[in-house]
Amino acid sequence: MSKTTLIIQREFMTRVKKRSFLIMTILGPLLFAALIIAPALIANMDDGAKTVLVVDEPALLLGEDGSDQYAFTNLNPAQFNLETAKEFFQKSEFDALLYIRSGETGDVTWIKDHTAIYGKGDISMNMQRYIESLMEEKIQEEKMLLEGIDPEIVAQSRVTVNLLTYSIDEEGEKASATPVKMIVGYMAGFMIYFFIFFYTSQVMRGVIEEKTNRIIEVIISSVKPFQLMLGKVIGIGAVGLLQFLIWVVLSGVIYAVAGATILKDKFDTEALASGQQGMDQAMEMGKGMEIMQMLETINLPVVLGGFLFFFIGGYLLYAALFAAVGSAVDNETDSQQFMLPVTIPLILGIVVMAQVIESPNGPIAFWFSMFPLTSPIVMMARLPFLQTDQLWQLALSGALLVAGFIAATYLAGRIYRVGILMYGKKPSWKELYKWMTYRNS
Repeated sequence: MSKTTLIIQREFMTRVKKRSFLIMTILGPLLFAALIIAPALIANMDDGAKTVLVVDEPALLLGEDGSDQYAFTNLNPAQFNLETAKEFFQKSEFDALLYIRSGETGDVTWIKDHTAIYGKGDISMNMQRYIESLMEEKIQEEKMLLEGIDPEIVAQSRVTVNLLTYSIDEEGEKASATPVKMIVGYMAGFMIYFFIFFYTSQVMRGVIEEKTNRIIEVIISSVKPFQLMLGKVIGIGAVGLLQFLIWVVLSGVIYAVAGATILKDKFDTEALASGQQGMDQAMEMGKGMEIMQMLETINLPVVLGGFLFFFIGGYLLYAALFAAVGSAVDNETDSQQFMLPVTIPLILGIVVMAQVIESPNGPIAFWFSMFPLTSPIVMMARLPFLQTDQLWQLALSGALLVAGFIAATYLAGRIYRVGILMYGKKPSWKELYKWMTYRNS
């Protein structure tokens, strides 16, 4: 067994046996599931309609019953002014007080600047937006009536347009799946960023810890510095890959169980034949089927294979750089001056990803997906959008990433072999350059 293999085995087994690894391996899928399932459950929780007390001097909302979320109760403006309405509101169980003052000139647009909402606490943004939109609609209707225009005729003339979108390639035409591709691309790119940053930081901390404890002096007497660095990078990477695969399996199990139990009532087929609830559930199921059809347009084997490749390639590239940073310093505090230039491309990839998803075949998307330091994130955001005749871009990006990893490992190894035995001194960028140019003795 080679020395590098022994180091890989040591790094792998040391971290896999840690209690923190077991805890995070179990908690990780639960936390991710909670982020997805919890909003769906919270959205379905009915905390009752908010009650709004209304003093409506111009009778703008007369007869308005509100909605499922908000219930209006009108006070007689002849009996209540603003001050008496406030007193009544403070003693009542109502959630808010809406005061609409009539204009002296008869101009209904005057109302919009003389309306206020009072609450016993801060008014929620949802309530404010709902009442604002409701009043905008009512004021518009009043203005049309003053101009002799029937609001009903205007309402009937409104048309909602839902365009059918298709993509055409050599295989023919198929329904466009832009929304689903955007979600898949963004999530894949963000997960690449998270895993790279998380596990490469572990590489740097491991190097600093061994250097601080002087264990490295004993190890270096038996193996070459480059072998040690490579073994540490691959060993921790194997831990990350194992943990990721376990997370994928456990997440699938959790989502399957949640779909069959917690969220089952969202797709209760027995209720499909009755009332508005059945119509709503039918629409939700129709949307679910539409999403499934969109997913079928994505080349999932290519996306999953690309994710695995760019995760491993991006990790190996950045892990070598982080190992070099760890070898050059004595503690994590001193590493900050070198961390920023290394992490800027990762952060830049996340920043650019929004533009990439909007225009996946634009020049910005293309060049950032070719640059090795940003390609793991940016190419994953582009991957769901790539057509068959564009797969050469995926191959080129992968080849450049491999070349970038080789170059980064070579330069990082030259820094590592010198810096790992340096103590008590904060190196500058100039010294790091000298370490890279030292000739082997």
